[in-house]
Amino acid sequence: MAQAAAVAKPPAPPRRRRASATPRRLPYLLIAPAALLMLGFIAYPVLSVFYYSLQNYNPTKPWRNGFAGLGNFTQAFAHDPQFWSTLTFSAQWVVVEVGLQLLFGLALALIVNQTFVGRALGRALVFSPWAVSGVLTSAIWVLLYNSQTGITRYLADAGIGSYGTSWLSDTSTVFPAAVVADLWRGVPFFAILILADLQSVSKDLYEAAEVDGAGRLKQFWHITLPHLKDAIVLATLLRAVWEFNNVDLLYTLTGGGPAGETTTLPLYIANTSVDAHNFGYASALTTVAFVILLFCSVVYLRLSKFGGEAK
Repeated sequence: MAQAAAVAKPPAPPRRRRASATPRRLPYLLIAPAALLMLGFIAYPVLSVFYYSLQNYNPTKPWRNGFAGLGNFTQAFAHDPQFWSTLTFSAQWVVVEVGLQLLFGLALALIVNQTFVGRALGRALVFSPWAVSGVLTSAIWVLLYNSQTGITRYLADAGIGSYGTSWLSDTSTVFPAAVVADLWRGVPFFAILILADLQSVSKDLYEAAEVDGAGRLKQFWHITLPHLKDAIVLATLLRAVWEFNNVDLLYTLTGGGPAGETTTLPLYIANTSVDAHNFGYASALTTVAFVILLFCSVVYLRLSKFGGEAK
């Protein structure tokens, strides 16, 4: 017994405590309120639009309300010529605006990226239009295009054109006038993104290219442009979506006129829902616009190989 008692028992191995699940769940708990808010303010309206696109819903004509199935979509594609005309103009507006904004934005970014006296002030002036709201931009250009106090009056004083000319009321000049107004605000967006990417280009690459005898054009084509590929793809995609959904500037400048010449699909949707109170048909048009944007975005990203290595 004594010998048995003298033999010490080996200590029991310490029990491993189970890792608490709280630290792992803490990040999800912290973002849960924001996620719920996004779900409520984004997902619910989107699902509501899909739901009402299948309904006949007009508060002013409640006796016609009810399930429409695909009737609203059939109406848009087969019996509504204004849908096709506004969709065509939307595509034209996006291509012209995004193309010109990219061209001028790239040129401005290359200019303000150089070293010169007053560069900080120059950059501030270039980027300042982007800080102006769309409605205020429209108000500025409405005053500039005013036939009594705007640009056309001073041109008439100089012997160019005639007094009382309104570029926003003439079908031959309204589109270029609207394009110029939107360019003033949209070009800085491209300049900001492209300039930010230009700052990360190593100067050693340009020095090595100069040693090899490459001129400015070859340096731009083989060094600058490939480095800016992802920035350009992202900027054009974002701006294309925004220009497609542009309502405030065109509504304030032209109201979609004259004779519907500047009515985009989103502006047509706004008129259909707000003025005509046909929310079911407007929801169907919104769904079509959503599918078009989603499809074009996916195809554009695939074709541009966004995120891949530039060759």
